[in-house]
Amino acid sequence: MPAATPQPVLLLIAGPAGSGKTTLCERLVAEQPGIERVVTATTRPRRPGEVDGVHYHFLTHEQFDQALARGEFLEWACVHGKNRYGTLRHAVFDRLAAGRSLIAAIDVQGVRSVCAVADQDTELRRALTTVFVAPATIDELRSRLAGRGDDPADVERRMQTALAELRDAARYEHRIFSTTREADYAALLAIWRAATTRA
Repeated sequence: MPAATPQPVLLLIAGPAGSGKTTLCERLVAEQPGIERVVTATTRPRRPGEVDGVHYHFLTHEQFDQALARGEFLEWACVHGKNRYGTLRHAVFDRLAAGRSLIAAIDVQGVRSVCAVADQDTELRRALTTVFVAPATIDELRSRLAGRGDDPADVERRMQTALAELRDAARYEHRIFSTTREADYAALLAIWRAATTRA
């Protein structure tokens, strides 16, 4: 009897800016075969070295509006009052249907939107695993944000957003309280392995 095809996983990681969620996603994709990063869409300008369709799907505001009107987004948000980011439905559903496991770092509003869709979609619900990455302390988060060289006003705005996001942490299936890069990655790896072997 042939072995059953593994159930694909959609691993959604959220957490405040500076929590390390993007770095964790990139490392898991780089080191673990069988998982791919969801390429999300954004209206922010492309940075040097970024490739459309690899780092992001770079859309103009008009293109983003048109995709919204056509119902092409699984979730989207305006981040820090500036640019919009979103996850295109086809970037998730087409790849899950092909048996591919996916990981995405998105904001808490996006996770809520995906969970709402999953409540009505059996396949998405079966694939979905949510992880919240929280800073060990608020002071540590402030230090990380300040260390990135952001404008002080921007740091304060992100801190206020972070405090609101932290109130959502209890809704997630898994929580990682950030300590070191190695410990955080080991925790994520354990969650990933458990998700791939669940019935």
